Amino acid sequence: MQEDITKLFDKIKHTRHCIALTGAGVSTLSGIRDFRGKNGLYNDMDAEKIFDIDYFYKDPSFYYKAAGDFIYNVDEKEASIVHIVLAELEQKEILKAVITQNIDLLHQKGGSRRVIEVHGSPATHYCLYCAGVRMDFKEAAALVKAGDLPKCPHCSRVLKPAITFFGESLPIDALRNAETEAQQADLMLVLGTSLTVYPAAGLPETTLRRGGEIIIVNNMKTPLDNNASMRFDDLGEVFEGLRQLLAAYA
Repeated sequence: MQEDITKLFDKIKHTRHCIALTGAGVSTLSGIRDFRGKNGLYNDMDAEKIFDIDYFYKDPSFYYKAAGDFIYNVDEKEASIVHIVLAELEQKEILKAVITQNIDLLHQKGGSRRVIEVHGSPATHYCLYCAGVRMDFKEAAALVKAGDLPKCPHCSRVLKPAITFFGESLPIDALRNAETEAQQADLMLVLGTSLTVYPAAGLPETTLRRGGEIIIVNNMKTPLDNNASMRFDDLGEVFEGLRQLLAAYA
């Protein structure tokens, strides 16, 4: 295994434009449940309602109650070895960008600066009815943890996080930036994602079409396993090995 991790590190450090695409699996190491894994949120009967925009209009409190642990308690979670190593690769100017499907802000907590959030972000909360009303994550999280809801100071309606819910359009700028990165990449690290949710799942295909390579690290099968130049199962083991190699890299 260590020999394969060394080969992986050699590939990464000799790339021209290396990027990462991350899914919920990278945050399970931080104690946050994924969506489609063995113990994923989608095994719960009402999980799909959490990010259903029609249900949010009907009962916004459901989202805040259900998302309290894995979004609004993120300050109690530590960045995982994956988040930390990706940030270190960026600091050494090896990794150019992280494209993430995640909405837990842990890449930023781990130290990454170039993070493209294709499913939106809870960093901002806004009023669906009153223009210009904004609340940052810290203030919203404090209210949620206190058992309250973030509300508009003008109309008193519950604010919505700038996360893309089912039934909403994905953020255009983030998608455009992600597609540009995928086109430029000669190597994409596909980490902790089942590659089943589009359009993010199509980004590795873009890199492949442009002649780049993909390397997949995920504990479940993906549709592109046969297209990967290397394939690993254990994110923790792979990134612990990469961190040791990176520490010795000048």
